[in-house]
Amino acid sequence: MNRNTAIIATVASALLCGCPGLFACFFGVISAAASQMPGADIDVFGTNDPTAALLMGLGAMCVGLVFIIIPIAVGFFTLRRASSSASEMPPPPPPQPSQP
Repeated sequence: MNRNTAIIATVASALLCGCPGLFACFFGVISAAASQMPGADIDVFGTNDPTAALLMGLGAMCVGLVFIIIPIAVGFFTLRRASSSASEMPPPPPPQPSQP
């Protein structure tokens, strides 16, 4: 893969996956923290159950972590160099003819 294409793919995945992943993690942390505050006005999809807010926060954090891992993986797999040890090895010798 061309180096410029690899850099463009990494930047695009960082913008399209990394940033929303960070926002999802922050939202999850805030939601999970709000579920633990006594007397907080919680409204999660029409319910005021703190457990629903906690589960939504944990789910958002997990999804956010997956979205953060995607640009890291794209950058690793596209920007790494192919191992040159395979191309430097000499070809194996031809097999010896068998004696009758």
